[in-house]
Amino acid sequence: MIRRIPSSAAGRSRVVVHDGLVFTVATARDKSQSLRAQTVSALAVLDANLAEAGTSKSKLLSATVYITDMARKPEMNEAWLAWVDQANPPQRACIGVALEGDDLSEIVAVAAL
Repeated sequence: MIRRIPSSAAGRSRVVVHDGLVFTVATARDKSQSLRAQTVSALAVLDANLAEAGTSKSKLLSATVYITDMARKPEMNEAWLAWVDQANPPQRACIGVALEGDDLSEIVAVAAL
């Protein structure tokens, strides 16, 4: 069975749960913030999405963090290291991309239930 938690954006789910896995994407709520602040905000959204699905960051399996400027990756890392469950760190990749709108950071994550 596939469970989808809808997004406010048309044609998208905020969270999808299937076969014991949780798939989610998080971006910042306030797009006018710095990269570090947007990453902190996106991580808070990720926490909320995981909780709504019935899991938490301690069960995060992998995360891909997309940022608009790889030269500013240390800002993202600072936010990530303050947030991540150090006892259960996931596999993580960071990729520099052009994101839509004023997004500076976007996080795609997979967690276990």
